[in-house]
Amino acid sequence: MTTLPRPRSTSSSRSTFSPSPSPITPRTLPTSHSDGTFPTHVWGNLVESAHTGGVIGPEEKRIEVADGVSLHTLHWGTPAVEADRPAFLLVHGLASNARLWDGVASQLAAAGFHAISVDLRGHGQSDKPDRGYDFATITNDLLAVIEHEGLDRPVVAGQSWGGNLVIELAWSAPERVRGVCAVDGGMIELGTHMPSWNACADALRPPDLVGMRTSRMEGFIRSAHPNWPEAGIQGAMANFHQRDDGTIAPWLTLDRHMKILRSLWEHRPTSLYEEIVVPVMLAPADTGQNPSWTSDKREAIETAERLLPNSRTHWFAPADHDLHAQHPDRLAQHLIDAIADGFFSPYTEDN
Repeated sequence: MTTLPRPRSTSSSRSTFSPSPSPITPRTLPTSHSDGTFPTHVWGNLVESAHTGGVIGPEEKRIEVADGVSLHTLHWGTPAVEADRPAFLLVHGLASNARLWDGVASQLAAAGFHAISVDLRGHGQSDKPDRGYDFATITNDLLAVIEHEGLDRPVVAGQSWGGNLVIELAWSAPERVRGVCAVDGGMIELGTHMPSWNACADALRPPDLVGMRTSRMEGFIRSAHPNWPEAGIQGAMANFHQRDDGTIAPWLTLDRHMKILRSLWEHRPTSLYEEIVVPVMLAPADTGQNPSWTSDKREAIETAERLLPNSRTHWFAPADHDLHAQHPDRLAQHLIDAIADGFFSPYTEDN
């Protein structure tokens, strides 16, 4: 059985990063079958026949992580028996979903790795309980996925809020992971830059997009991200449920969104860095559009690099916050290289 993360120590005054409020990118979801699975055509050229020698996947699976709560997961490739080929567990950000990782997961599978992306509770096709949106519960959800699938210390990558989650996971359960990758996340400390929760809630409260036309959403997302690959566009669209009347509604409801935002506002990853014994890859994005914002982020990354015992950083510039959707090939290659060169070495008591 998994256990709750141990109490953390308080943080001293260290450089932190808080993302500036930005427009929420609207997203839609292709129509699914009655059992919640997607028709094969929605995967585009990512799903190929085994007879073509192409990438096979994803396989959809539901995994029970707590009493009455199951998560929707996507499985790419096949489990490897070689010790030098760990599995990858891919974790999305706030109000996002597993399909934003499609491009990265397909590249990892093509390279012979097993990759699993997960819809976190309240998101996508996963169950949506009213409780359990704190860091302890959600990291335990991830540990339950690892345990259920028998993953031997996978590399866990998370984007944005997911980046903070994987930092928490690396700190609380180092014996369960080989290493983590924080994708434009892992250094977010909203409470440091916005001492008042009410101010944070007002600044980062998502817009009400319920009932917007699906076509309008899709048009917006394509115009906002003209250089994204189609897999990224489809992944972004999957953040929304496409309803029979031609409108959308976010999978993550407003009340659950705000519960997660509150937990993120309270999170202090800098208080954890020095105690993390597994390797940490940082993959921050620089949009190139806000020098002050970029300066704050660079300072936060430098703090993480100084405090983390074993880290490496790959900047993506220019790049969007969802760089895993925008640049999947490059991010996947960094992950693969980190296996090949020994950065993500198996965990031992000595490392």
